[in-house]
Amino acid sequence: MADPHGFLTTDQRELPRRRPVPIRLMDYREVYEAGDPEQLRRQASRCMDCGVPFCHQGCPLGNLIPEFNDAMYRGELPRAVELLHATNNFPEFTGRACPAPCENACVLGINQPAVTIKQVEVTIVDQGFAAGLIQPMIPERITGQTVAVIGSGPTGLAAAQQLTRAGHTVVVHERDDRLGGLLRYGIPDFKLEKQHIDRRLDQMRAEGTRFKTSVEIGTDISLEELQSSFDAVIVCTGATVPRDMSIGGRDLHGVEFAMDYLVPSNRVQAGERPGPGGVESHIDAQGKHVVIIGGGDTGADCLGTALRQTAASVTTLAIGAQPPTDRSEADPWPTVPRIFEIQSSHEEGGTRRYLASTTGFAGDEEGRVVGIDVAETQFVDGRRVPTPGTEHRLDADLVLLALGFSGPESEALGLDVSDSGAFARDETYLGSTPGVFIAGDAGRGQSLIVWAIAEGRSVAAEVDRFLTGSTRLPEPVGPHDRSF
Repeated sequence: MADPHGFLTTDQRELPRRRPVPIRLMDYREVYEAGDPEQLRRQASRCMDCGVPFCHQGCPLGNLIPEFNDAMYRGELPRAVELLHATNNFPEFTGRACPAPCENACVLGINQPAVTIKQVEVTIVDQGFAAGLIQPMIPERITGQTVAVIGSGPTGLAAAQQLTRAGHTVVVHERDDRLGGLLRYGIPDFKLEKQHIDRRLDQMRAEGTRFKTSVEIGTDISLEELQSSFDAVIVCTGATVPRDMSIGGRDLHGVEFAMDYLVPSNRVQAGERPGPGGVESHIDAQGKHVVIIGGGDTGADCLGTALRQTAASVTTLAIGAQPPTDRSEADPWPTVPRIFEIQSSHEEGGTRRYLASTTGFAGDEEGRVVGIDVAETQFVDGRRVPTPGTEHRLDADLVLLALGFSGPESEALGLDVSDSGAFARDETYLGSTPGVFIAGDAGRGQSLIVWAIAEGRSVAAEVDRFLTGSTRLPEPVGPHDRSF
């Protein structure tokens, strides 16, 4: 519906819900429960075992989707677990945090709902762990070659596990106090409980991967020192520099980057104490009018967190128009369509506003944000600009900037940076320094978790070839692949 200022506004209370979410259930546990096994079996049976399975086109990992669907339909869990892990090191992560481009490419989706591949995937791995089918894979021999991995996100963990299983001695360096990268502190527990990370880390330790936490390369130890101690180095630091807004009032207290809000909140949920002596930067949205600028996954995580902190109101602003509810002619199958997405946080509450251009922030005499100035977006020569005469102010005690990320933190490592803002690398993932490889968002820019794991597997193959002259490790993607 349209608000009095002509903006397109969607109040989530007016949308049909997949299932009610009573306010009493607003804790930080994962919101989705395990599905009915028979229903999942029927869902797996919908897979058509296509002659050309386009779901592979949508998945950079090349997951054997028709095969593991068939295994689940037939009740063959051990075979399903084996097929799933043949291409994906961490299906418990992708099954929870990936937007499932494979489902967009499902052939069945041409004229009916696609197979719920993501749900089948996460069920396989969860049941596999419960049945004791997922065990450490100890390398048969040790090569004597050593590899340092910088960063313990999905790219770094995937590369480390592949190289450890190939017989190399791998040490993962993480600057935070706990392992997992943005999986640990960037994603709230209601989307990904951290027991899933810890369970996989236990497997990796048993396989022989070593980990060092609270070690920042470039501060605690230089990249050169790391190179002198290892035969190869892989940089998997991610793209952690947030995009900013250069408008009036940006320096007001209460206008914060999304990760400066999410990370301390996730630390508190991990058991750390907020306030003096604990998480000093913890931001509590309780009783506040919260405005989130940016309608992606990070914005949805901020929404769910603010609702759990009992914010007075939460409004999400998007500068563009509301996407259609169905695939448009401009996004033909099997491409990834731009459609209106409802995540679990959106079902829980809040208001989403579209065609909303932020023009400034208003503050009080003490320098705190009290409002946000917004105008309706219009398109002029392909640019999105505010429409004169539509300006108005929204109450805001807390503004969260969820505008994505521009690239890696590059100064400390001293590596060359490409025009895109990511670390420069060649066709073998090698960066500007000999023996230093770049993988994941650090080299390709902000992307999906499934791409992170795919690049981790691919860079492991390149490093293995660099160290031994050949490799038997899989290489699902190339460093400059942008085909899907």
